[in-house]
Amino acid sequence: MYCMNSVASISNTVAKHHLEVRGSNFLSGQIKISGAKNSALVLMAATLLTEEALFLKNIPSLTDINVMSELLSSIGVRIERKSNEISLTARDLLQSELPYKLVHALRASFVCAGPLLARIGEVSIPLPGGCRIGNRPIEEHIRGLEALGASVSIEKGVVKAKLPKNKKKLKGAHIKFNCQSVGATETILMAATLAEGRTVLENSAQEPEIQDLANMLNSMGAQIRGAGTKEIIIEGVEKLNGCNHTVIPDRIEAGTFLIAAAITRSSISLTPVIPEHLEAVFKKLRECGCLINTMGDSVKITPNEITAVDVTTSPYPGFPTDLQAPFMALMTTAKGTSKITETVFEKRMQHVSELNRMGSSIKLLGNTALITGVPQLTGTSLSAGDLRASAAMVLASLSAKGVSKIIGLDYLDRGYERMEDKLKKVGADISREKITISANKNSKEGFKPLTPQSIQQEVA
Repeated sequence: MYCMNSVASISNTVAKHHLEVRGSNFLSGQIKISGAKNSALVLMAATLLTEEALFLKNIPSLTDINVMSELLSSIGVRIERKSNEISLTARDLLQSELPYKLVHALRASFVCAGPLLARIGEVSIPLPGGCRIGNRPIEEHIRGLEALGASVSIEKGVVKAKLPKNKKKLKGAHIKFNCQSVGATETILMAATLAEGRTVLENSAQEPEIQDLANMLNSMGAQIRGAGTKEIIIEGVEKLNGCNHTVIPDRIEAGTFLIAAAITRSSISLTPVIPEHLEAVFKKLRECGCLINTMGDSVKITPNEITAVDVTTSPYPGFPTDLQAPFMALMTTAKGTSKITETVFEKRMQHVSELNRMGSSIKLLGNTALITGVPQLTGTSLSAGDLRASAAMVLASLSAKGVSKIIGLDYLDRGYERMEDKLKKVGADISREKITISANKNSKEGFKPLTPQSIQQEVA
């Protein structure tokens, strides 16, 4: 522990958690897949489009969901939650300005700009935060809102959008996105539902989460067709109603657990899943030596010898960037040399150095990693730098010889619901442990930051 400088010093402590993983265990059984985080967050924002109550089922228990709930509550949305169900009512909105602290903590919060602008004619929202995995510009959001008739400016890091004084509603437009941005497609799609006339979105993102949003909006009375293709057509309506909706299963969580089975050379099944949402992942797992069998909303994976395959990330229906880090962990244990190229986010290789600390052989050339498989990874203390990197650390640790201690669980808890509990149920030796860090309140340093080295000291 850190020492006090004198008896007059005041001692403070802060509790942190890490995952402790004892690797080299086989997994077996079935894992239940939670609702899709990336869908649930946007569906929650869609409540801003109506005065009536929205009831959502299959909502995952995640810190990102908590942040979105707090953000919506801060502007007057009434929220009630029980287990994995949530009701939201935005009848009495208190303001159109979203709080900096919450927006900065959750990039997905920026999609609130579209429905707020459409519903009340103005919105003020700080530039968003989230995982630091590279530039995720909002130009496409702004261009789309301007095309619908809004006046948009950025002042001191705050995006302000409003309708002209002589306009009561947004006006439909033909909008062609410069890139297939999921967030921009969702933002403009929601805004266009209450616009006058027809809106056509070209080069739209095609992700299943956008299809889920469009399906719910249509249940609320919207007129949307083409979601899931590159061209979406929206006929604006006067108002939207509330509805009941069940969030789709999380394809990224499902893909992560499929890779967990492959890296431990174990056979497990997952349910519920929507198999067509996972076709790109199935393809690469089959190529590297896994048998994939689907039946209804379940999938079973049985690995054989894992051999190296190349992967290039791309927007849906391509291989998802969110599974690049977990799949790289798998390739560190494969026979041969593979190449993984990241084309979506330019800073999404933060896991490479940590995997190499476990004994993997990865050479990084820009946004391309060359991975030569090794016979065995070795457990050590690890630190995750973003959400999907944290999942890669867990998967590598499941395969490794010995004990791994993983910090950065704030990232993991943003996107995986009780990950360690689900893995434990199928045979993983994994537990969440608390570390109490002490510090001298009067010192200039205050609390020392957690590092893999300090974890070794604190839990020794």
